Amino acid sequence: MDEITLAVPRELGESLPEDSDETLVAMQREIDQYEGYINGAIGEGESEAASAAADVIDRVVERWEQYDEYIVELRAWGQSSIYAEVWCDFQYALIQQLYDHEELAEALDQERHARLVDDGIRLSDAV
Repeated sequence: MDEITLAVPRELGESLPEDSDETLVAMQREIDQYEGYINGAIGEGESEAASAAADVIDRVVERWEQYDEYIVELRAWGQSSIYAEVWCDFQYALIQQLYDHEELAEALDQERHARLVDDGIRLSDAV
C-alpha cells in the first residue's frame, strides 16, 4: 500500500478572513500528525493501516461534532461562526481524502464495520 497524502483544501483557505494564517498552520499541523500516524502503520501492513485510518476518522468525527455544536452556539450569541464552519468542513474533507485512497478505502470500510460489530451494534438491536 502506498503512503497517503492529505492536504488543506484550497477553498477552505479562501473562505477564511485574510488574517487567518494561524488557522491554516494549525490545520496543516493536524494533517501532518494524521499522515505520520497512518503512514507509519502502512509499513506494518494493510490491516494496521486501516486500523490507524479508522482511529483518525473516529477522532475527526469527534472534532466535527464539536465544531458543529460551536456553530450553533456562536450563531445564538450573534457571533461569527466562520472559523467553526471552516473547521467543520476541514474535518469532512479529511474523511473524504482518506476514502479517496483506493487501496485504503476498502480496508477502511471493513475495519469500521468490524468496530461496529465489536461495539455490539447488531441488526437485531435496530429492529
